[in-house]
Amino acid sequence: MSSAKSVSENATPGFLVWRLSTKWRVAVDRAVGPLGLTHAQYSLVASLYGMHRAGEHPSQRRLADHTGLEPLYVSKLARSLETAGLLDRTRDPADPRAVRLTLTEDGRAVTRRAISVVQGLLEQLLAPLGGLDGERTRAFSRELAVLLDVPLDPHTGAGPRSGTAAPPPDEHSPEEQS
Repeated sequence: MSSAKSVSENATPGFLVWRLSTKWRVAVDRAVGPLGLTHAQYSLVASLYGMHRAGEHPSQRRLADHTGLEPLYVSKLARSLETAGLLDRTRDPADPRAVRLTLTEDGRAVTRRAISVVQGLLEQLLAPLGGLDGERTRAFSRELAVLLDVPLDPHTGAGPRSGTAAPPPDEHSPEEQS
C-alpha cells in the first residue's frame, strides 16, 4: 500500500478534502514561516499582489471575498501585516467605511519570495499528479473549481445534487496556488 496507509479507502470526499487542506496549510505555514508569514497571511499578501498586478486596489472586503476569508479575519491579518511593515491600510476617499490595502515595498519583496517558495512547495506536493503543470493537476484544479463554484443551500449548507457550475478560469494567479 502507498504512504496513505492512515487514510481509509472508505473515507468521504469531505474528509479527504479536509485532510488535504490541513496537510497543505501546515506545509505552507512551514515554508513561509522563515519569511515571517503564516499561511493565512501568505494567502492575503499573495492575493493582494496578484490583484495589484491586475490593476485592482481592493478594499479589505473585496480581498475577503476573493480569498474566502471572513472580513473580520482579513481585518485582523491586515493589521498585523501593517504592523510588520508589509502593507498599508488607508481609508477609501470614495467610501469612508472602506479600507484599501496596498503592499509596501518590503511587502512586495517578501511576497515575491514567498510566492517563489510556495511554487516550489506546490511542485513537490503535486508531484504525484505530474507536478504543477501536469495534466492531472490541471484536471484536479478544474474539479476543485467546480466544487468551489457550486452554491450551497443556506439552510443545510449542502450543494445541489445536480446542476452546473461556471467553468473555472484557465489561468491561475499566484494567490490561487496555496
